[in-house]
Amino acid sequence: MANFKEQYWRYSLFVIILTLGIIIVVELKPYIGGVLGAAAIYVLLRRQMRYLTSCRRWRRSLAASVLLVEAVICFLIPLSLIVWMFVSKIQDMTLDPQSSMDAIRGLADRIREKTHYDLLQEENISSIVTMITRMGHAFLQGIFSFGVNLIMLLFVLYFMLIGGIRMEHYCRDILPFNSTVSRNVMKEIYMIVRSNAIGIPLIAIVQGSIAYVGYVICGVPAALFWAVITCFATILPVVGAALVWVPLAFVLALENSWGAAVGLLVYGTLVITQSDNVIRLILQKKMADTHPLVTVLGMVIGLPLFGFMGVIFGPLVLAMFVFFVHIFKRKYLDGVRPSQLFADKR
Repeated sequence: MANFKEQYWRYSLFVIILTLGIIIVVELKPYIGGVLGAAAIYVLLRRQMRYLTSCRRWRRSLAASVLLVEAVICFLIPLSLIVWMFVSKIQDMTLDPQSSMDAIRGLADRIREKTHYDLLQEENISSIVTMITRMGHAFLQGIFSFGVNLIMLLFVLYFMLIGGIRMEHYCRDILPFNSTVSRNVMKEIYMIVRSNAIGIPLIAIVQGSIAYVGYVICGVPAALFWAVITCFATILPVVGAALVWVPLAFVLALENSWGAAVGLLVYGTLVITQSDNVIRLILQKKMADTHPLVTVLGMVIGLPLFGFMGVIFGPLVLAMFVFFVHIFKRKYLDGVRPSQLFADKR
């Protein structure tokens, strides 16, 4: 009877924890980007936090405040400036949709002259204006959500830095593994998060800079703006930067700038695309032994689940799945001792 009660209490507690966890996750879904962003930045700053508190003997609150300022300067201010650039563009479209419609109509006229195909018919004009306005409002709502998540990120990051060591020990203790496996699991998580949190933005910046050079040479209007768009496009799997430079080359061709259009196509194919492949392989293999397929498929999984932060945590989810399958195979199918589970990963 006592054993039955113990089993009842154990599984009842598990059901309560699972139910409350689901409720918390559902209610925090609008702020999940801020929480995940705080976790990613914490992984990048945890060594500095340990150095300041253990080696320099700083108070944890002081060290956390200094690192919070560092995060704002190095991560959040540049990102906010990029968002502000988009806001100014979207505001112009929202406040004066007719100017955007004039540009679209001019483009449609050039397409009709070249191909004799009427891209825009008069009955579609009003619907396109409405669509542009709605897109502008949706983007501005997204900016508001970005601001709220930014505040959430700073709030969560501060307390993560304050209680980082206790938090890490607690997470390691509740993992369903012995101490050796748990340490390796945590190490794998840190490596994957660092690889994606540093590697993916670095790839985007490098490829955006390379694309900017090509845009300037080919005479693309607003080259800096399109280079920033290219940075974000590199995050998308498979197609990447081609989503930007191919349409730009098409527009240049419609404007009878055939030399610039052909030059941009050649530059995009030989330089932008190939540099993406080379840089991505070098950085991903150098920073963490993550297969490129895990990164690509992880982004496909993560973007619908986590939004923008899915570029970091999507590959993490897939890599941890592969990692846990590896542990299961080695321990329960191959019968390897715990001390030898990770011998093949060294």
